Amino acid sequence: MSQTDVGRPLRLSIDHNSHVPYYAQVMEALRERIERGEWKAGDQLPGEPELCVLFDVSRTVIRQALSELLHDGLILRAKGKGTFVAEPKIVENLAQQLTGFYQDMADRGCPPVSQVLKQIVVSANQKVAAFLQVEPGTPVVEIERLRFLHEEPIVLVTTYLPYARCPDLLTADLTHQSLYSVMEQQYGLTIARGHRTLEAVTANQYEADLLQIEVGAPLMLLDSVSYLEDGAPIEYYHALHRGDRSRFEAELIRVRDLGK
Repeated sequence: MSQTDVGRPLRLSIDHNSHVPYYAQVMEALRERIERGEWKAGDQLPGEPELCVLFDVSRTVIRQALSELLHDGLILRAKGKGTFVAEPKIVENLAQQLTGFYQDMADRGCPPVSQVLKQIVVSANQKVAAFLQVEPGTPVVEIERLRFLHEEPIVLVTTYLPYARCPDLLTADLTHQSLYSVMEQQYGLTIARGHRTLEAVTANQYEADLLQIEVGAPLMLLDSVSYLEDGAPIEYYHALHRGDRSRFEAELIRVRDLGK
């Protein structure tokens, strides 16, 4: 790739007399090009030898700078191909609004498309039964969906709901619509509150194949239980979000102790 492949010729330099470490200066120079849009998602960065010449630093410095940008999610490496500007991460609400993935993305002008992998009745195992507060073996609707944004797989989500409360979900078309909307419109089931947990996991072979990532790639596992106004649990799901494409945000408030 020539220097003009990603815009105007590179004019990058660092201050060799500065107290700021060389790698940090290189990292900020590259970050600035990305954040200003001079290098766009999918653009290939110059190779390490070229960057060494541009900044007049060692390959160790360049590798440390690139490692920091990789950790921050601004770039990605493709084995045997090079280093590229990463797609911006998809921001989702974690706690401040009780919305689903569909509504989160639709509010941003990019409603997702779902590929329904399962839509069946199963017997609740111990874990699902505990979350839904039913007896083990109780019939539940299991819906597994692979969710896409701009034709890219982003989330693999498996949802469980009591079959007795919403039997017609077995035939509902969830390709282009929100599950929550179907629940509200067809059954009058409005979710009032929920409890969500987030943890880091790695992709197994099945998950990696569906999400088009490497086995062992980082995933964010979101577990959620949703409740109706009367406190009855109506939905349990676990969603595996690609770690390279997802970011969660939560709004916090300070609770003051007025007695002090």
